[in-house]
Amino acid sequence: MRINISIIISSLIAASFGVQAAVSVFACEPEWASLTKAIGGTHVRVVSATHARQNPHYIRARPSLIAAIRRAELLVCSGASLEAGWLPVLLKRASSELQPGGVGYLMATDHVAVLETPTTVDRSMGDVHPEGNPHVHLNPNNLIQIGRRIKEQLQKIDPDNKAVYAKRYADFERQWAVAIQRWTVQAAPLRGQTVIVHHKSLSYLLDWLGINTLASLEPVPGLPPTASHLNTVLKDSSRQPVLAILRTPYDPSDASEWMASKTRIPSVVVPYTVGGSDQSTDLKALFNHTIELLLMHGS
Repeated sequence: MRINISIIISSLIAASFGVQAAVSVFACEPEWASLTKAIGGTHVRVVSATHARQNPHYIRARPSLIAAIRRAELLVCSGASLEAGWLPVLLKRASSELQPGGVGYLMATDHVAVLETPTTVDRSMGDVHPEGNPHVHLNPNNLIQIGRRIKEQLQKIDPDNKAVYAKRYADFERQWAVAIQRWTVQAAPLRGQTVIVHHKSLSYLLDWLGINTLASLEPVPGLPPTASHLNTVLKDSSRQPVLAILRTPYDPSDASEWMASKTRIPSVVVPYTVGGSDQSTDLKALFNHTIELLLMHGS
């Protein structure tokens, strides 16, 4: 058996100087990976289970994710059943701390006001989430509240760096509040305008900006657009000005492009999350680019 002497020496040196390993974090989506890095800095090591061009509803619980969640000390996900198709499989391999109620378990939707919570749910409604719309990261105000919860969880898991997490969160909160104020002023011309969406992934963004939704291209959530439904949306769109037809990077393009060709309404791919465009390298850049895209088509 070959022994890597350099690794052994490095480990002994680290131990002798009290160097601590970074907290291992399993984030279900890129937005939570980015937010956790903003709060934790070099004291966290974050793995994101999905990327911007994957629909977070549907991924495979592949072996690499099982290995990552087994190492994790903190789990940060959207919740509200967004990951219901795959996260329970992974949690079977995770530690007790990552189970509901554990010190390492954090679902973002548990800590903010959730939109579009249905009063009843049945199969005719499609892929409706009983707990409400899970895409809470697209209202930047929510990220202040969720960031605070991440800070608190990190402080419990890694109390030796409690002051570090407190300072990093305070810096984030201050800078984020300034950014929200700037975005609110910048996006003021969008208030009261109307869009068509592919799926209700952007509800929090549109609610925050005061943009109205005329229709979704999906007849019900999760059901592919049908010819009859698209024709209904086409007729409705002729009755009022529509800013744009919006979809995420992982939504199919055919229905949006068909509608755009019939109406001359621009079809716009909104980044949706970190990595959803070349410009959206972190959370602040995500909102910067999203607002710029919408303003390009504003009246």
